[in-house]
Amino acid sequence: MYGFGTMIDQLRANPKTIVLTEGEDARILEAASRLLASNFLKPILLGNEAVIQKSAEEAGYNIRGAEIIDPANYAEFDEMVNEFVELRKAKGMTPEKARELLGQTNYFGTMLVKMGKADCLLGGATYSTADTVRPALQIIKTKPGNSVVSSCFILVRPSATGENEVIAMGDCAININPDEDQLVEICGETVECARRFGVDPKVAFLSFSTKGSAKDPTVTKMQNATAKAQAKYPDVPIDGELQFDAAVAPRVARQKAPGSPVAGHANTFIFPDVNAGNLGYKIAQRMGNFEAYGPILLGLNAPINDLSRGCNALEVYSMAIITASLA
Repeated sequence: MYGFGTMIDQLRANPKTIVLTEGEDARILEAASRLLASNFLKPILLGNEAVIQKSAEEAGYNIRGAEIIDPANYAEFDEMVNEFVELRKAKGMTPEKARELLGQTNYFGTMLVKMGKADCLLGGATYSTADTVRPALQIIKTKPGNSVVSSCFILVRPSATGENEVIAMGDCAININPDEDQLVEICGETVECARRFGVDPKVAFLSFSTKGSAKDPTVTKMQNATAKAQAKYPDVPIDGELQFDAAVAPRVARQKAPGSPVAGHANTFIFPDVNAGNLGYKIAQRMGNFEAYGPILLGLNAPINDLSRGCNALEVYSMAIITASLA
């Protein structure tokens, strides 16, 4: 499987610098200590240096070698403010407002990436997904040809053969009710993310209907999105609309979607909306015993990723590796 071992080998050959926006948090400090000991990824910790050093010392975390930056004492803050004003001048950004926003570590850290001071950013241990995505959209912006930022979860569990079973799910965190064209874009980004983890994508556009078994505007949306995705990505096996059982169970697939190149063997799932996607990945995580990595944000010009506020240090460490591997 293309997994953490391969990612770490690549990072050792080409080390990256990652901004960790909540440098005073104990989970971040523990993960940073482990990253520094591994010597393949350089963390930049944001926050008050005295607080960070004291917290690390009291907890027994060795963060020697980490760069610590306090936005309140940053030597190039004026330069950062000027660049941010220029980026947002069409939206009426003023130097006063820029200074206020850049005093927040999520905006400050994103500008470090924009200015080339770091390769990527990981945040969200203490603030919401929206507070990670908003500065990313304003500063990093979407890749050419992309209209939305989306997300993917990679789910991993050991299989009976001894190899890891790896599946991809999108979008489970960002777009509340994507339209047909946005679903096609989400599909393309999720396919690329899945491939980074060794998945040979077989994509199912999910619904509560299989091949027209029910009538509803949401069913029509998934049917049309499937057709558009098949036309845009002719080399990727894609089918829909499919119920989840038809997507993953060969016996059910033979009954509900005979002749489908995907049904019964899907490993990459596109949900109709974030409600279904968020429920889907959490059911797989909690009841299917999958390890869930994400949300991995897709469609941005640089890797910016979000943590769950309930994350632990191991999840921070894993997401730091994933984020840097995308740089």
